Amino acid sequence: MSMQHSSAFGSWLLGPADQGSRRLRVRVQVLLTFLLVITNVIGAVIVAALTLVIVPGEDVNREFGIAMAIATPTYVLVAVIFGATYGTFSAIRGLRWALNDEEPTDAERHAALRLPWRLSAMQIVLWGVAAVLYPVLAIVFQPRAVVSVAFAVVIAGLVVSTIAYLIAEFILRPVAARALDGKEDLRRGRMGVQRRMLIFWGLGTAAPTLGLVVGAIVVLTSPEARTTQFAIVVLGLSGVILAFGLLVTDLTARSVVNPLQSVTDALSRVRDGDYDVEVVVYDGTELGTLQSGFNDMAQGLLEREVIRDMFGRHVGREVAEAAARGEVELGGETRVVTVLFVDLVSSTTYATEHSPTDVVAVLNRFFGVVVEEVDRHRGLVNKFMGDAVLAIFGAPVADDDHAAQGLAAARAMARRLAEEVPEVGAGIGVATGEVVAGNIGDESRFEYTVIGDAVNSASRLTDLAKDVSGNVLVMQATVDVATASDPEEGGHWQPSTPVTLRGRTAPTDVATLT
Repeated sequence: MSMQHSSAFGSWLLGPADQGSRRLRVRVQVLLTFLLVITNVIGAVIVAALTLVIVPGEDVNREFGIAMAIATPTYVLVAVIFGATYGTFSAIRGLRWALNDEEPTDAERHAALRLPWRLSAMQIVLWGVAAVLYPVLAIVFQPRAVVSVAFAVVIAGLVVSTIAYLIAEFILRPVAARALDGKEDLRRGRMGVQRRMLIFWGLGTAAPTLGLVVGAIVVLTSPEARTTQFAIVVLGLSGVILAFGLLVTDLTARSVVNPLQSVTDALSRVRDGDYDVEVVVYDGTELGTLQSGFNDMAQGLLEREVIRDMFGRHVGREVAEAAARGEVELGGETRVVTVLFVDLVSSTTYATEHSPTDVVAVLNRFFGVVVEEVDRHRGLVNKFMGDAVLAIFGAPVADDDHAAQGLAAARAMARRLAEEVPEVGAGIGVATGEVVAGNIGDESRFEYTVIGDAVNSASRLTDLAKDVSGNVLVMQATVDVATASDPEEGGHWQPSTPVTLRGRTAPTDVATLT
């Protein structure tokens, strides 16, 4: 099964599911480097905004402003170079198996799935250093701003670390898919969606909100604090919460929605009857279990459809559908049906004079015509018996027009066989009567069939039909039943001289084509 398209991982940025290892390496390296740089720049903007604009309690003095103007770009540049370079290359080194199309060990699989957390932890360390450096500068140049600066850096670090995790998890989906391939235990052992959502809420919303609390405490405990400056603090932190909280929430939502969307898209294809579909499993939470479960379901549906198709070819679609509903049991029921029997003429002679390949080709064309006409007239091909076919009309699905349909099938069959299989002739016999229709055999193996005088009559009529014009001989009783429901069909038949069927003493009224 396959589902190869550009959104297999939830975004065209990640490429198709069957991309080559070289292209995957370039894509992962470029995206990781670029997006890690962007996240650190976002952190620098947060620090600058919170420390140089909304430091509560007093205005920023000139020395502190100069120190921050020098330290911020310098540290951010160093952090970006180290973080992006070390983070990207360490990731590439740890993912060498995936980028070289090698089979990973269990340790390599676990390491690949933990990589987003490692990159996030690296950002926490980098911003942890900043959380020490900036308060030291505040102590030296503006002691009253120590708490505000410390929280500004901590908030920035939390936001950057959260975004770094979400972005890394997004970029590494193709790698996660290869690590999770066939590993149910890895999916069951990962952090769940609920715990992940709580952590992201804490980092993206609770932490910035805590900054508001700290700002309020600083203003309340500072004798020089002004109401206007506190309002600025509230507005600034609110802007951080709204802007970057929205970014974190959006990335978090995408990490949940994308796996669900992949399953939804695949379900639409299954609903349309396309069972040859597979979702790429790239999530390590319950969502990955859902993706994997869908694949198992689709595989089961595909296998069932193949089996049902094969079963239907052997016993007929109606019988196969009844079996699928659990309605097939041993035994039968009395029912009036129309039986059609068709048999080749001189097939043994033809087989001795032609190669097996030619014989098989003729038989396939013969059976093809018979099956098409029986299906077209709502009948059931019940048995292939060498070069003969037994078909039933009116069972297992009841049909009030079974006689008319059987006669119409016989007419069409006779015309087409004369045109499409001229190498050999065929006799067609049709009879209507009461039979026992049902399953015979054993519980472990049985077949659907009909037993009764109508079957024997159709077989005997087939032998006689080979010597009449049109090669079709039917019971007059069948024509009478057909005429009652379809007078037009009755007009195609005319009474013929009664015949005595083999094994009987009384003559049987028959009819032939007009």
